Amino acid sequence: MKRVFLLTGSNLGDSRELLKEAITRISLLPLKIFQSSGIYQSKAWGYSSENYFFNQCIGLDTSLSSDILLKKLLEIEMEMGRIRGVEGYADRVIDIDILFYGSEIIHTTELVIPHPRLHLRRFALVPLKEIAPGFLHPELKKTISELLDSCPDGSIVELCHSNEI
Repeated sequence: MKRVFLLTGSNLGDSRELLKEAITRISLLPLKIFQSSGIYQSKAWGYSSENYFFNQCIGLDTSLSSDILLKKLLEIEMEMGRIRGVEGYADRVIDIDILFYGSEIIHTTELVIPHPRLHLRRFALVPLKEIAPGFLHPELKKTISELLDSCPDGSIVELCHSNEI
């Protein structure tokens, strides 16, 4: 079993409901969700948008391989209306990123774990700190709390809905 941390995000449609739907769909996979953060709101990162993003971190245990898990998460995104193919950052109905897959370091054309920009993004670190403050980043050798303390991103990330699970 691998301990996995995901980040879900949405800034189109009823984002809070879409995040709940994503958790419901993820929970149907062969895995066990053990914790989820509250839902946090922030401005778009890396591009300009009028729509606020809503993000939530999910902790789970699974025996699925990282590539099969990725395939299943991409299927969920597609089923929920995610359209890929746009270059760069864009508004989206749903986004599901694998932040960590145990303490593994994976660099393939399809998947990079740990997520390569995690340490630069408050919108990911704040909800992740809620559920895994002491988790050690296997490449940077810092805990999530330490990464958040040293994060260069100055954006505001606000809790807008407490933990559902």
